[in-house]
Amino acid sequence: MAAKDVLGRRGEDLAVEYLQHQGLVVLSRNWRCRDGELDVVATDSTRLVVCEVKTRSTAWFGEPAEAVTGKKAARIRRVTQAWLAVHSVRWCEIRFDVVSVIAEPGRPVTVQHYEAAF
Repeated sequence: MAAKDVLGRRGEDLAVEYLQHQGLVVLSRNWRCRDGELDVVATDSTRLVVCEVKTRSTAWFGEPAEAVTGKKAARIRRVTQAWLAVHSVRWCEIRFDVVSVIAEPGRPVTVQHYEAAF
């Protein structure tokens, strides 16, 4: 596994731990279909919470959450519709979040949760 993949997996694990600590229940991780992937699908018991996780080893080139462009957000929305169809969910409130993880070597990890990011 490439170093980038290891970092990304670690960031997702940390994001899931954080979200669970905030009271969310994870329903799916790394759910894929032909249109793309959802990093984390969770619920806060009142709505579906779709989380895009972005992990970086440094913030020198900007906050990881800045990598979620309008095009990326549109793809996540499309993939969410596929997730809803596969899981036979006809209607529910959906919130789209971004979890930004910075795991700089030798420093404490920072996790930033942006609720309703897009």
